[in-house]
Amino acid sequence: MTVSAVVVSHEHAAELESLLPTLVPQVDETVVVANLPGSVDFVPEGVRVLENRRPLSLAANVNLGIAATGGEYVLAANPDVVPEPDAVARLVAFADTHPRCGIAGPQMRWPNGAWQPSRRRFPTIGGTLVRRTPLRRWRTPYEKQRDHYQLDERPTEPVQADWMLGAFLLMRRAMLDEIGGWDAGFRHYCEDIDLCYRAGEAGWERWYVPDAVVTHDYAAVIDRRFLSRHTLWHARGMARFVRKHPERLLAL
Repeated sequence: MTVSAVVVSHEHAAELESLLPTLVPQVDETVVVANLPGSVDFVPEGVRVLENRRPLSLAANVNLGIAATGGEYVLAANPDVVPEPDAVARLVAFADTHPRCGIAGPQMRWPNGAWQPSRRRFPTIGGTLVRRTPLRRWRTPYEKQRDHYQLDERPTEPVQADWMLGAFLLMRRAMLDEIGGWDAGFRHYCEDIDLCYRAGEAGWERWYVPDAVVTHDYAAVIDRRFLSRHTLWHARGMARFVRKHPERLLAL
């Protein structure tokens, strides 16, 4: 089975120096999409770099990488992730034995080694309002929204998921072809939720595979500040998600 890795760099040249040496040996081909000048410095031999003439959305850049590669599986990896040496092999081994697995995601850990809640429930209107407004100061999401973040579940065996953080996802190309890839209409945020939702609607499974481990230096910008441009981008992303999937309005 061939695996193509797609990494989008938006001025993340320093992070690529940590990611690429650990990722490239685990895949069959690697493409880095440079979204801005200065997004790439040194890359290992064999890595292809696609340079944009103008900045594109994350989803649009991932789609560029998908179109430029030919692997049966496509691995979308953020520059702020560092996989364990066998992470990709473990995801592929699981997907190979589960033909309806369209997306497989690893266990994520913070740089200090602590477990990171990357497997999550699809968002609800009420939960989103708490997480993205000052209400979160009184109802701390990582304490009060235990179901959304699935904080009381630490599975040691693969389990199905609603969606997983898009920082490191192994995707079956057949699934991507069927659902039309990532939705480039998302500016930044919620494109991974939409991807997993559309995969599920098409009958593809999403699996969390905890014996595949990556370290994710997750910035979580929108968790720290309100009324920033990132908050606006997230609100627009959620609005697009609800417009596309209005049935989610019933999930209060």
